[in-house]
Amino acid sequence: MSANGLFREQPDGSWQHFGQADTTLTGFAIAAGDPNILYAAGLNGCWRSLDGGKSWQINTGWAITDGRDVAADPHAPGHVYFAYVDGLAFSSDHGRTWAKRETGIPSQANYIATVEVDRTTASRVLIGGERGIYLTTNAGRLWEPVLATSATVNDLQQSPHDPQEWLAVTDADGAWSSRDGGRTWVRLTGVPHPGPLYNLSFDPTNPQRRVIGGWAHGALVSEDGGASWTARNAGLPQPALVWRVGVHPRTGRLYASVSGKTLYRSDDFGRTWSADRLEGARVNAFITLPRSAPAAR
Repeated sequence: MSANGLFREQPDGSWQHFGQADTTLTGFAIAAGDPNILYAAGLNGCWRSLDGGKSWQINTGWAITDGRDVAADPHAPGHVYFAYVDGLAFSSDHGRTWAKRETGIPSQANYIATVEVDRTTASRVLIGGERGIYLTTNAGRLWEPVLATSATVNDLQQSPHDPQEWLAVTDADGAWSSRDGGRTWVRLTGVPHPGPLYNLSFDPTNPQRRVIGGWAHGALVSEDGGASWTARNAGLPQPALVWRVGVHPRTGRLYASVSGKTLYRSDDFGRTWSADRLEGARVNAFITLPRSAPAAR
């Protein structure tokens, strides 16, 4: 079985490969209202599928490549945001055509690593990159800075429980929290820094649980709403070079992709770990499909 591209978790726990066998995929999104329209961020641009992943095409063109992340607006059908190493691109027609939308983003901050759409408000989007976090309320026509960092923001996520809560992690400037929809941010004092933090995830089944993954500290978990954090790496290969973490939306199972090894899983939120499948693969993103479709990552 190919270890490249997209994999869908099956009811029996196995992983089914679908889509392009592309080793460079770093982000994935699903169109609002139509689970057959899929997007994937890759080295050559934004892949798009109109048939649920059976066939794929890139429409971004030569000027928009080296993708890092992609997001679709659940309240604005057709609106897609593509983060890449040289800026932010926007499509209003389900990824058929693209244009740059970078007004307000300084040229020295145009490496964009992560993009997330506010699930409660159409056209409200946050991006993270090499100089911090930027916010737009008008679908990217104008961006404003909301957090300046000394290191690249690698990931930012909105809580599935409280839409006003956001978290962000950086390469060397720690982890940050917002309780007002991403307008203002404070550093999480319980998360050690410096040290690279690569991604984060909320537990959809438990509003008190969060997890951060990184090479410096492995899997860092909180079970008190982010007030305190603990490294839980017993059972992972040492050193625990955790590249990505994710949480199953229905069971709360914790996943950790360990660089150069395989995918690991934990049913007690990191207290013990066991090896899953995908030997040798490095998972770049964990994504949950709508309930009408099988769970996927």
